[in-house]
Amino acid sequence: MTQFRLTAIFAACLAGSFVFAQSVPELSGPSPDPMEPVPAAPLERFVTDDVRQMRAYPEQPPVIPHSITGYQLSVNANRCMSCHKREHTEGSGAPMISITHYMTREGQMLADVSPRRYFCTQCHVPQADTAPLIENTFTDMSEMGATGAGSE
Repeated sequence: MTQFRLTAIFAACLAGSFVFAQSVPELSGPSPDPMEPVPAAPLERFVTDDVRQMRAYPEQPPVIPHSITGYQLSVNANRCMSCHKREHTEGSGAPMISITHYMTREGQMLADVSPRRYFCTQCHVPQADTAPLIENTFTDMSEMGATGAGSE
């Protein structure tokens, strides 16, 4: 008798799942064919003039004024260091990375770049010529009428 009840309950659940499955909305979106190719958005045009950009606020990491397409940036290699490391700046003409990149969190100097500062693109980004994603209402202090101490 208990086996009959279990079979009946199982059959009822199975039938109920078919009824509820018919009312589930389609998850593939408005397109009739979810596998249809969609044209990709055009890639942004990176600024490659090698001109240093004005920083928007103090302590802002500088933007990268050249293309880094194809640069290897991994645990084993960092292409940025081939020009920006202290030992290579004379030959490359590139600005040296900040001395803070050679310090530990406690302010102790290291002989090589700190592991926490090794992956450049966690702070520095290439400058791209694109429209802003959202409206920017940033106003610099100098534009707000603020003056430095002793400038009166």
